[in-house]
Amino acid sequence: MTDFINYILQEHNQILTLLLQHIQLTFLSVGTAILIGVPIGILISHFKKADKTVLGIANTIQAIPSMALLGFLIPFLGIGVVPSVFMVVLYSLLPIIKNTFTSIEGISPQMIEAAEGIGLTKLQILFKIQIPMALPIIMAGIRISAVTAVGLMTIAAFVGAGGLGFLVFSGIRTANTNQILAGAIPACFLALFIDWTAAIIEKLLVPKGLSKSNNKTKITLFQKFILIFTLLLIFFGLTKNYIKNFKAKSNKTITIGSKDYTEQIVLANILAELIENNTDLKVNRKLALGGTKVIFGALEKGDIDIYMEYTGTIFADMLKYNPIKENVNTQDVYKISKQDLEKKYNIIVGNELPFNNTYRLAIKKELANKYNITKISDLIPISSDLTISPTFEFTNKHDGLPGLKNKYNGLNFKDVVSIDGALRYQALANNESDVIDAFATDGMLSTYDLVLLEDDKNFFLPYHAVPLMKKQTLVKYPELKNITMPLETILTDDVMRDLNNKVDTLKQEPKDVAHQFLIEHNLIQNNQNGGN
Repeated sequence: MTDFINYILQEHNQILTLLLQHIQLTFLSVGTAILIGVPIGILISHFKKADKTVLGIANTIQAIPSMALLGFLIPFLGIGVVPSVFMVVLYSLLPIIKNTFTSIEGISPQMIEAAEGIGLTKLQILFKIQIPMALPIIMAGIRISAVTAVGLMTIAAFVGAGGLGFLVFSGIRTANTNQILAGAIPACFLALFIDWTAAIIEKLLVPKGLSKSNNKTKITLFQKFILIFTLLLIFFGLTKNYIKNFKAKSNKTITIGSKDYTEQIVLANILAELIENNTDLKVNRKLALGGTKVIFGALEKGDIDIYMEYTGTIFADMLKYNPIKENVNTQDVYKISKQDLEKKYNIIVGNELPFNNTYRLAIKKELANKYNITKISDLIPISSDLTISPTFEFTNKHDGLPGLKNKYNGLNFKDVVSIDGALRYQALANNESDVIDAFATDGMLSTYDLVLLEDDKNFFLPYHAVPLMKKQTLVKYPELKNITMPLETILTDDVMRDLNNKVDTLKQEPKDVAHQFLIEHNLIQNNQNGGN
């Protein structure tokens, strides 16, 4: 508990910023869903032939995995607020549409006939009878959508929209319980707050004669204050974001992105500070954007200007070369990646950094000593008794598990349980798995004192870090051409592993680790801060 409190005190500014982002995104999503869902619910209650179709579409959308939907939206909507809000709106529609439709359908036909009998028009019946009577059930659907939206909006962190999900997923990735709680607990309270706020709005909107608690329908001064404060908060947040985005477009500002794991975030912060120190450019950071598809899509669309990628990822994932069929050496991978990426996508590949974050298989020392295992081939005789816990990406890549099993004939594991981030290290330590895929520069390798197996058939591709940027970005800002040159003699495997370890094991902030590294190697001045 003490550690958690200390973390809150140290990172309160970041937590508050992310909480405000989460509030703004949630209210924007729910508000949009109400404006769309309620009219649709009313329309299908009057056009009965469309109700099954509309509700069927809403149900189908609800069944689509949120991450899959987000991945589908990125090529069209880019990253940031727009795809996040769009996704949550789609998921919020079903309860609102269904409750609106059901509540209006449940109104007594005799009452409608009586209204028609006294001369009321259809619009008058709708606004004077149907909607007021349906409001309690409509508000119930809105409250369900609002509370659900809080949880769904955590995924916004994967596409650079911010919110409390950044803390949750960062904590899961690094096994930082305090960070997870710092994101999860405010999200829980936010869900309760939104439900409470919706209840106040319901009191204001629902006619007293239809309220279940007539004696409690009066809105207190405090409740009015909360409503006004909430509206001002949303307005301020949206205005602030608009002004920030306008200024970014108006000034010499570039956007740096990163994937959603420690090394990428550290590298992005190093790159950002190098750019700010050596040029007159301002840097906007959009970090932890998910996997390769997300961040490369963001680069193609122009939502980010530069990020650090790996030669093996470019070769196998982006260019779709099959390493099983391609007989290439280290230099070939970089050369082909550089040439083809520029030719096919008009994207410039910068110079390689010295560290090689290639794939490795790792096991505990006890297992290595028991069977005298030093290389991957040694696993073959006992693989049928072993469980491997690779990352999700490694499970499906040509240069991952499928290709590895093909290269090392007879390597067939008893079970494959895919786990991302630091959790696979914990699974190995707890004897819930026997083998994991690791990256050569993972900080947790030294923490858990694991044995890295030799790739004796040279299957794994080299994974040297390289900066990627669009050709037009380099034309516009030629000063970025050699921005990583100071790192080309410094950032070795051991150095990168140590930087990662400071974040993953010692729980230091990536921006602070990056800043201190640059100071220690005299690449920036000590009076600069460590990121924004």
